[in-house]
Amino acid sequence: MKKKATIGILITIVIFFVVSMYWFYSKNQEDPIVYTTQKPTIGSIIKKTVATGSIVPREEIFIKPNISGIIDEIFVEAGDIIKAGDLIAKVKVVPNISSLNSAKNNINSVRTQVETARLAFENQKNIYNRQKELFEKGVISANEFDNAQLSFDQAQQRYRQEQVSLISARQNYDIVKTGTTRGLGAVANTEIRATISGMILDVPVKTGNQVIESNNFNDGTTIATIADIEKMIFQGKVDESEVGKIKENLPLEITVGAIQNKIFDAILDYIAPKGVIENGAIQFEIKGTLNKADTTFIRAGLSANASIILARADSVLTIKEALIQYDSKTQKPFVEVEVGDQKFERKDVELGISDGINVEVKNGISINDKIKVWNRIKPANDFNRG
Repeated sequence: MKKKATIGILITIVIFFVVSMYWFYSKNQEDPIVYTTQKPTIGSIIKKTVATGSIVPREEIFIKPNISGIIDEIFVEAGDIIKAGDLIAKVKVVPNISSLNSAKNNINSVRTQVETARLAFENQKNIYNRQKELFEKGVISANEFDNAQLSFDQAQQRYRQEQVSLISARQNYDIVKTGTTRGLGAVANTEIRATISGMILDVPVKTGNQVIESNNFNDGTTIATIADIEKMIFQGKVDESEVGKIKENLPLEITVGAIQNKIFDAILDYIAPKGVIENGAIQFEIKGTLNKADTTFIRAGLSANASIILARADSVLTIKEALIQYDSKTQKPFVEVEVGDQKFERKDVELGISDGINVEVKNGISINDKIKVWNRIKPANDFNRG
């Protein structure tokens, strides 16, 4: 048994020796590593983050009626350019029976008051005429005549006021019944007019649709949406991981999917103070005003991406970030510069901003240095052979 064990151990040692010798032989047959180099270049480094969103008008005005009824006629359509005061639509009033009866009863009540005031006025007029004759004959004093004249003037004033109230009651009845009355002209409730100048973005109603008036208890039916297309903004959202890197007044580069090979300049002027949860992530709304000098027509609602420029350095010395190495102890960056044939010397460098591919080098190397590509990727045949 001891003899067999000894033979087994010897065989194991021989096999291990043969394998080791083969491994050393294979290593000696491999080609020596030849490092390539790259030179720095002069260029621009732009550090940015991207936000998705859309192009929308800064302000959209919703035109709503001041009276309920049915759309009788529409004078505009989406895309029309209009001015403030232009007629948009007409509303045909469907009177409310309760309001109509109340207005009619009000007229009857005011008529009674007018008649009462008329009778009082006629009575005071007769008294005034008699007192005037007596005063001219010297029968009554001037004080008594003045009192009679005052009562006459007051009765006349009350009568005129009641007449005005009757006219107002009749106008109110006409408005309840038809939506307009004599003398209103362009301000009639049945005429829906533009409140600002701009472009009609949408007309969500059609002739014959019923509309509800805008009041304290109801937003009302939107008849048209108007916006000034000369004042467009980018509206988008950024993730909470990026919001800490941005601030107001940073430049934006806007690309619109529907407009090829065109970049629009903008300025970031709003960052929401509160985020909202969307799909499990917290998003913050941002807005950026587009440059007014650009006259390209952008349709409201087009999807767009905004590149927020966090930092920028132009005409600086740059290298590939992959060429940078870091000291294992100090974690300071350095590169290896060629000083002879496949001979390299370490040089510490001071880095600036990076875009993830290229990085700015402030100090440590010159434009003529050849930097070692230390993390060379093996070709596919090297992996197959190994």
